[in-house]
Amino acid sequence: MPRNLDMTALRAFVAVVDAGGVTKASGFLNLTQSAVSMQLKRLEESIGVGLFDRSARRLSLTAAGEQMLGYARRMLDLNDEVLGRLTAPGYVGELVLGVPSDIVYPAIPQVLQRFNAAFPRMKVQLVSSYTSRLKRMLDRGEVDVILTTEDHVGTGGETLMERQLIWVGAHAGQVWRQRPLRLAFEHACIFRRGVQDALDAAAISWEMAVESDSTRTVEASVSADLAVHACIEGTEPPYVERIDHNGALPNLPRIKINLYRAELSRSEPAGALVDFIRQAYRAL
Repeated sequence: MPRNLDMTALRAFVAVVDAGGVTKASGFLNLTQSAVSMQLKRLEESIGVGLFDRSARRLSLTAAGEQMLGYARRMLDLNDEVLGRLTAPGYVGELVLGVPSDIVYPAIPQVLQRFNAAFPRMKVQLVSSYTSRLKRMLDRGEVDVILTTEDHVGTGGETLMERQLIWVGAHAGQVWRQRPLRLAFEHACIFRRGVQDALDAAAISWEMAVESDSTRTVEASVSADLAVHACIEGTEPPYVERIDHNGALPNLPRIKINLYRAELSRSEPAGALVDFIRQAYRAL
């Protein structure tokens, strides 16, 4: 007689692989760590095959686990598509989500994916811009939900995460050793003033080597080792690395990632979008 795989266990399996461990996956799934571990055990017992190499120090899949991962993703995608199209309320429309470009990854892609599965007839327009502009757009009712990077949280805001601002430069770069220190920032970057103040307090001379309204221009300059930049710890893009300066550069301030929601945007889809964002950052 045919056996059926447990979709809940499959979802836990995929979440653990994507998150890199049970701890992060439990936050994303809103389950306890023991409950997630039980789901993994149940899945392995149901197929009689080990999916994880538990002799490795880091999370590692067996050959069977790698094969199962592909099947699991396809099954979950189909499951979510069927439920989304046949059982979801007939919500039709668009939500506008504003996010600073430097924190689009890693959380926002998974948020958009989950929202699309839950509300397939709704569209999410993603606006990538700097914090001050996003807050003005929120005040004018041009966006439904925004994320910001700030040193405080304003009225009506909710802090999702607080992280250290760190120095970043080119891989194996040396420009951070030069004085005056060459900086690359967008004109409206909210980190810019804090970085300059930290350098002034440490009596380190600096100059703006790159000023632009384009994130790509800053990226190209930093990756070419023409200047240094600062970003939130954990959001470093692949073209740079954290500068191991051993105290040659000052410590930078801590930054809050905040969420704000328009007062008039209180629909069920908007609430679901906010919940997906909270869950994604909780998993981080």
